[in-house]
Amino acid sequence: MPKLSFLDLVPVTDTGTIARSLANAAELARHAETLGYHRYWVAEHHGMTGIASAATAVVLAHIGQATSKIRIGAGGIMLPNHAPMVIAEQFGTLEALFPGRIDLGLGRAPGSDQRVARALRRTLAGDERQFPQDVLELQAFLAGDEQLGITAVPGAGTHVPLWILGSSTFGAQLAAMLGLPYAFASHFAPDALDEALDIYRRQFKPSAQLAEPYAAAAFNAFAADTREEAELLASSQQQAFVALRTGNPGRMRPPLAGYKDGLPPNARAILDHVLQCSAIGTVDDIAAGLKGFVARTGVDEVIIASSIYDHAARKHSLALTMEALKALQ
Repeated sequence: MPKLSFLDLVPVTDTGTIARSLANAAELARHAETLGYHRYWVAEHHGMTGIASAATAVVLAHIGQATSKIRIGAGGIMLPNHAPMVIAEQFGTLEALFPGRIDLGLGRAPGSDQRVARALRRTLAGDERQFPQDVLELQAFLAGDEQLGITAVPGAGTHVPLWILGSSTFGAQLAAMLGLPYAFASHFAPDALDEALDIYRRQFKPSAQLAEPYAAAAFNAFAADTREEAELLASSQQQAFVALRTGNPGRMRPPLAGYKDGLPPNARAILDHVLQCSAIGTVDDIAAGLKGFVARTGVDEVIIASSIYDHAARKHSLALTMEALKALQ
C-alpha cells in the first residue's frame, strides 16, 4: 500500500479567526505525525477569506515548530507569483530550521484571480508560460549553481526536493522531463488523472533527485463513526465547492444535514464531478474507497484532503482514515 499524507488548506470557519485556524493547523500536524502520516503539506491561495495559508513559508515554519519528524512542505507554491530566488531563500531557511523535512511542490496556476495576481507584483515579463524556466532557475538556486552569478542565502546547496504539481498533462510532462516527483490534484480536478499518470510514467527520465517515477494523487476522505455523521461532516466542504464554482467563495460554513439532496441538479452535478476521487463514511467505507483509488492509479502516495468544520471531528477523521489504510495492509 502507498504512503499516506495530508494536505491542509488551513480553513477559516464562519465563526473562527485566522489565529484559531493556524493553531488548529499546528495541532493537526502534530496529530498527523503521531498517527504515522508521511508528510503534511499546505497550499498557497490568495484573496480567499476561507483559507489562511497565503504566506505558505511562514505557515510551514509554524507547523515545523509544532512537529519533530513528519515531512512538511508546500503543496504547493504557485511559482508564477514569485521570483525563484525568493522561494529558494524561503525554503532554504525552512531547510536550515527543519533539516531533512522540507518539500517544495510547485504549481503554475496563480492560486487566485488576475486582480490578485497583479496585486502580488508578478514581474511584468513573467507568467505561467515561463513556469518550466522558473523551475529550472529555482533548482539552480537551491543547488548553488555558480553560473547564476548570484547566491541564494539561505538556499544554495540545500537541494530541497522539488515536486511538480498539476491537474493536467502539462505538469506530468514537465515532471517526467525533469525527473521530479509528480502530484496530481485529483481532489478537485480529477478529469485528466489517468492520462497524466500514464504520461508521467512513460516519459520519465531519471535525474539526480529521482531514479524512478514517483507519483502521488490527492483524495478526499471524510470519516466518522457512522456513515450518516460522515455525510454531515462532508457537507461543509461540499458547500465550499459549490460556493467557489458559483462565484461566491467565503469562510467554511457549518455542516448542513441533507445539503446535497436539496441542491438543484446543476449544483449536484458540480459536486459529483469535482468529488469523483472521494470516500465518505466509516473506516470500512474509506478503506474501500482507498483500495479502489490505489488500484486505479497505482500511486506511490495518497495525499488526503479533508476540510471539516469541527476541529475535533477533523482530527478523528484523520485517525479513522489511517486506520482504514492499515486495515488494507
